[in-house]
Amino acid sequence: TNATDRPTPQHAPRAPPTPPCDPSPWSRRRADPSTGIRFGAQLVRRRGAMGTVVDAPAVVTEKEVVAENMLGDKKVTVVFVLGGPGSGKGTQCSNIVEHFGFTHLSAGDLLRAEIKSGSENGTMIENMIKEGKIVPSEVTIKLLQQAMIKNENDKFLIDGFPRNEENRAAFENVTKISPAFVLFFNCSEEEMERRLLGRNEVSFFTYVLMFGLCILIKTTLFLFPTICIILQGRVDDNIETIRKRFKVFVESSLPVIEYYDAKDKVKKIDAAKPIPEVFEDVKAIFAPYAKAT
Repeated sequence: TNATDRPTPQHAPRAPPTPPCDPSPWSRRRADPSTGIRFGAQLVRRRGAMGTVVDAPAVVTEKEVVAENMLGDKKVTVVFVLGGPGSGKGTQCSNIVEHFGFTHLSAGDLLRAEIKSGSENGTMIENMIKEGKIVPSEVTIKLLQQAMIKNENDKFLIDGFPRNEENRAAFENVTKISPAFVLFFNCSEEEMERRLLGRNEVSFFTYVLMFGLCILIKTTLFLFPTICIILQGRVDDNIETIRKRFKVFVESSLPVIEYYDAKDKVKKIDAAKPIPEVFEDVKAIFAPYAKAT
């Protein structure tokens, strides 16, 4: 048989080349084997049936919200501030408030204040937390909305919210507000872990001084252990808890960042730099919002 008469073998088409990964510190981390999520990636990869990895869209299909950004009679500017625990959000939010006239709102602070008020709503929130239930997004959003309405300012930093896609969609649906942008403090887990554990570092001289004070006021047995706990920083700043917090952030908050990144609304900051250098980058982003002198 002539070679030209032989049937041409059918080959499977080659898969398109994999695009290069985001060079950020998050993307250099390995994928979480339990979820298949790679930090900093634009696509969430999850394990499908039979252990195969499938591409799942990071954006939840939903009706597009028409953002009016009106609260009462004022048009507001909202910036979501997101970043892992220890990324330096709080420090930079304080700087932004001082230099650019924004009002800083923390969802956690608002919930705690509502509980402390003793209101019916606060009691409900406290009971839900005690029972280990998640406070509905609408409750948190209403507190944020009321805080913005009561405040005379029209520029707001919302810190640590939305924590997940459900929070994000509910916020836009309830308030009809879309953020001007998301300020994302991008920092490696190693650096954030170092910072968080650093809160527990207290000099030997400090312990000796406190022990001497306890002896002086004759409360050694009861007061010294309490002082040690206070000096050692936050109770949840231990390695195991810190890493659980990282995992929650990656699984819940990164999809929110990816959603807004697809809309070109994410301003990424290299938060591994020293605080003054980070703020220089922040100032460049917030320059259009500078306070009139």
